[in-house]
Amino acid sequence: MTVTSLVTGGSGFIGSHLCEYLLGKGENVIAVDNLGSGRLENIGGVMGNDRFRFIRHDIREPLQIDGKIDFVYNLASRASPVDFFTQAEEILMTNSLGTYNMIQLALEKKARFLEASTSESYGDPTISPQPETYWGNVNPIGPRGCYDEAKRFSEALTMAFVRYHGLDGRIIRIFNTYGPRMRPDDGRVVPNFTMQALAGEPMTVYGEGSQTRSFCYVSDLVRGIYLAMNRDVRGEVINLGNPTEMTVLEFAKKIKAITGSSSEIVFRPLPENDPMQRRPDIGKAKRLLGWEPEVGLDEGLQLTIEWFRQSLNCPKPA
Repeated sequence: MTVTSLVTGGSGFIGSHLCEYLLGKGENVIAVDNLGSGRLENIGGVMGNDRFRFIRHDIREPLQIDGKIDFVYNLASRASPVDFFTQAEEILMTNSLGTYNMIQLALEKKARFLEASTSESYGDPTISPQPETYWGNVNPIGPRGCYDEAKRFSEALTMAFVRYHGLDGRIIRIFNTYGPRMRPDDGRVVPNFTMQALAGEPMTVYGEGSQTRSFCYVSDLVRGIYLAMNRDVRGEVINLGNPTEMTVLEFAKKIKAITGSSSEIVFRPLPENDPMQRRPDIGKAKRLLGWEPEVGLDEGLQLTIEWFRQSLNCPKPA
């Protein structure tokens, strides 16, 4: 019998890639999105698939679905830093009430549940790399608190239902992910640097650029999400990300080189609570899922930059 998966945030950056991947596995897929930050064009390539269904719905409201659902992937949430200042209430409620509603749906359907959490759960970490056992260093009332604390709550909520209500749930913590379909105004370094480099504008590095990030290509992440759902890892929390670490300044120079841009790199004050280190310990993912990233940074950036170039109709440098 064909598996049916429901993906909240299904027209978002990661969610749309996950929907395509699940369809490629022969599954029926229901994508749910309120189109707050997701875009219909992200799922345009699968809209005609008779195994795909799109429902416009805000998960802050309960969702009724006829028929069976085997898996619920909860990816719904704004994750862009630019939204933290304008959509804080929505982010908080999506990750609290919205998560609760999707857990209730999973319990009703006797479905497995996956909560997509974030490396932001670790805040500005004091240890690196960050293992799942690290409790984090989060400012709950800072400007990033609406996302950091909302995701930490969604994890606690998921685990409460795993422990006390029989939910077959698991949690993944997603580290910096990049690839085609990122929002140009996302506010994170990949779209920021790429957009600036392609436009020939100054590339903005915050602080001295000594803060570090590690970048996972979206196809690697989606494969890890699928494995986390399809392995018997009930109650586990698993990091998914690329452990190869580099400074933001090094990253800016790499994007400048790949794009062939003449953009100047400029420096601006570091935003409040911006993490200085971000690198996953993926030992648990290797052990429980047999997963690790396969796409190298140069390859992934070439694919991503080309997508941005085509989307913006930017000519290649001579």
